[in-house]
Amino acid sequence: MTDSRIPTTRLGDDGPEVGVQGLGCMGMSFGYGPSDADASRATLERALELGVTLYDTADAYGAGENERFLAPFFAAHRDEVVIATKFALSIPPDDPTKRIIRNDAPYIRRSVEASLDRLGVDVIDLYYMHRRDVNVPIEETVAVMADLVREGKVKHLGLSEVTGGELRAAQAVHPIAAVQSEWSLFSRDIEAGVVPAARELGVALVPYSPLGRGFLTGSFANADQELTADDFRRRQPRFTGGNAEANAALLDPVRAIAEAHDATLGQIALAWAQQRAQAHGLPVIPIPGTRRPARVEENAAATRVVLTQDELSSLEPIAEKVSGDRYADMSFTSAGRE
Repeated sequence: MTDSRIPTTRLGDDGPEVGVQGLGCMGMSFGYGPSDADASRATLERALELGVTLYDTADAYGAGENERFLAPFFAAHRDEVVIATKFALSIPPDDPTKRIIRNDAPYIRRSVEASLDRLGVDVIDLYYMHRRDVNVPIEETVAVMADLVREGKVKHLGLSEVTGGELRAAQAVHPIAAVQSEWSLFSRDIEAGVVPAARELGVALVPYSPLGRGFLTGSFANADQELTADDFRRRQPRFTGGNAEANAALLDPVRAIAEAHDATLGQIALAWAQQRAQAHGLPVIPIPGTRRPARVEENAAATRVVLTQDELSSLEPIAEKVSGDRYADMSFTSAGRE
């Protein structure tokens, strides 16, 4: 394993320069079962050594705990990192297991102040609308976000799980640096409308779950049987029951390519995601999540894996054969509204 740093790219036409791969930090505090805080802190440091500079969190990850956990790391490396966090998923006090989507101005203003406090920073580098509330015009939401830029609380704006039309409407109000959506060998719905709009408008794509929430690495084959009760993948249709069995069989071409490159399945899945930049002509910065230094080394090394056209062609049919949706409720995704 070489220690060479990953290349860089720009986060949209007017955004900051970042490593071509970021780090999803949610699992360090939330969603994927028990975690080791010391290992997670070591992972953050190792990622930075390898040139990973975009760190992704959200106020909804552990009800703010993820932002608090990351704060000391950000304080130690403030000039070296690009901090991305999000608002929009409100937790009702009477049921902490639920999420309510809110894009209204008072909520946004309370959210940004709370995130700034938890993160221990004066300004957020990239502030995302986490999910779209269809009852609030997106132009109104982005206008409030633009005010945060003018007030010096936020540097750049991002959107998550928006349609191509919603992105265009938002861009007409204020420049959008990045769109974050699920994009992987298993999830390619954004290529129909979102990716062309982003390319046209000079917006970067930030794929979350580029490893299919770990399924594409072969680390588990059935969530019900292999993951802990508090792991939210047990509630995602494609990872359980007959869907999981059918989807596990789709990894055969990934295994063949991995063997040819002396690489892991995850590295092939990430190499495919990284090469979307060339395939679609726009910046693409995947944010695989991990809690282990060895895994972040493996992920960063995927930026040096180049798949041939024949290999890419063999991977092309996978997405259309996937069984089960990526969420039980797709209404809050871009695919559910396109």
